[in-house]
Amino acid sequence: MKVKATMNHRALRQLSNTQIKVLVMTADAVKTEVMNAAVVPKQTGELERSGHIDHSLAQKGRVKLVYDTPYARRLYWHPEYSFRQDKNANARGRWLDDWITGSNSSFAKKAFQELYRRLNRGTIQ
Repeated sequence: MKVKATMNHRALRQLSNTQIKVLVMTADAVKTEVMNAAVVPKQTGELERSGHIDHSLAQKGRVKLVYDTPYARRLYWHPEYSFRQDKNANARGRWLDDWITGSNSSFAKKAFQELYRRLNRGTIQ
């Protein structure tokens, strides 16, 4: 029995390029999900507004959700603080833990899969 296989290099290249786009889109979806959950401490809103996606290493498969204020690290690593909950009802320290190891830990994986399928519709059967 002989089998002949041919590779569609254009389609493989498209799948590889889509992975990078979807990685950034997934990070943005996680950021949106965190904002909607109202877990980031909020007084003036500057901490929440400073949240952005660092996609400088996306080619290597790494993206970061960064909160860039002088006090972000202090607030994140000290969940014992008494956070105001009048503006964000679920405000707390370590606000990303649910998406890292907690109840929403599968969110990023599912979002990546769905976005990857959606962007490659027609390439992936």
